[in-house]
Amino acid sequence: MAQFHLHPQLAADTFDVTCLSLCRVLLMNDTAYPWLILVPERDAVREVHELTPGDQQQLMAEITRASRCLQRLVKADKMNVAALGNMVPQLHIHVIARFHHDPAWPAPVWGRQEAMPYSEQDAGGLIGQLEEALAR
Repeated sequence: MAQFHLHPQLAADTFDVTCLSLCRVLLMNDTAYPWLILVPERDAVREVHELTPGDQQQLMAEITRASRCLQRLVKADKMNVAALGNMVPQLHIHVIARFHHDPAWPAPVWGRQEAMPYSEQDAGGLIGQLEEALAR
């Protein structure tokens, strides 16, 4: 199997959280929205249908797990899950906690405002909570 390489844009915009069976879990560096990105650790995969059937099932299970953990942790009103890949061709899934009071509600989060980066302390605290929640 080819060695996995994270796309440079994803690496620049996120913090590492943990690795699940299939996916690397990342935290988007934007305090406006608690936002995870799941990246299947498979090189040269751009679309969900390019994964093997087993990997497709595992991806769905990990999306569900991440969504449930994030929703419970931040008490989100709604969870948005999307795989766009228009800007970053590497397959990645956005799992975004949404709130009726967030800056983009009810519209999509993309292009609404500049990202508001986490402080090191806040990022570290949230990453620790996410690691613990996803380990259960």
